[in-house]
Amino acid sequence: MENRKEAMGMKGFLCEDTIEGIFTGIYDAWASGMETGHENVRLFLIRQYEPELFFEYEEVFPDADKAEKVARAIRKKISGEAFRRVYRTAMSSQPDRADAIYRFLMEGFRYKEDTLRMLQLPAVGRVFELARKVANEAHLFLEFIRFEQLKNGVLFAAIAPKSNVLTLVAPHFEDRFSGENWIIYDETRALAAVHEALKPYVLARLTEEQAGIFLDRNKENDGYTDLWKVFFNTIGIEDRKNYRCQRTMMPLWYRKHMTEFL
Repeated sequence: MENRKEAMGMKGFLCEDTIEGIFTGIYDAWASGMETGHENVRLFLIRQYEPELFFEYEEVFPDADKAEKVARAIRKKISGEAFRRVYRTAMSSQPDRADAIYRFLMEGFRYKEDTLRMLQLPAVGRVFELARKVANEAHLFLEFIRFEQLKNGVLFAAIAPKSNVLTLVAPHFEDRFSGENWIIYDETRALAAVHEALKPYVLARLTEEQAGIFLDRNKENDGYTDLWKVFFNTIGIEDRKNYRCQRTMMPLWYRKHMTEFL
């Protein structure tokens, strides 16, 4: 009866799958947890949860002020590295990422800067695991992104990442290609990083129609695509080809938009 009584007091907060949405959910959930106990509160992504018995659900709408307060609290009360780890976790594709961050902050606000070294704590270990996977995926996309030139001269690259790595890879290309107009389009999330020469990049949601303008492969045929394919196929030594190793270093799901495999 006691367990059933506790379960009936559980409250779930449903938040949007954005950094602002997750941080807003954390803000509201924390206020509720201060009254009922943080162990009786859980966070769910609004489109990635299944209703459970004995839960009272409340939808949370993104609020920039609340999100900024959470971000500021993480940096001030734990550390800047903790914020970076939390941010990467929020970019993960795992459905428990919002609640994982909440559990991490329960430990973080208690143990402060020492939290990141306490991997024996399940909440800390989970955030470390999710953040590392996102960072690894973003690192690989820095290597695997392939740009093609549109007829208007804009460089365009399409990707289909598991995690939401766009904001992690775009600053790299903003620095390297600062004088170019380019677009990196995440077709999984219909989200694009759009960079105008010598200006900061911006994020933009694209409709299916807008995305189709780029994805119809109506690219400028400048010969470089064919040259790259020829180069890729020529430099390989037939007797030393190791396809198993190649799949390890360059998994198949990365190759969908890589020029040499098209």
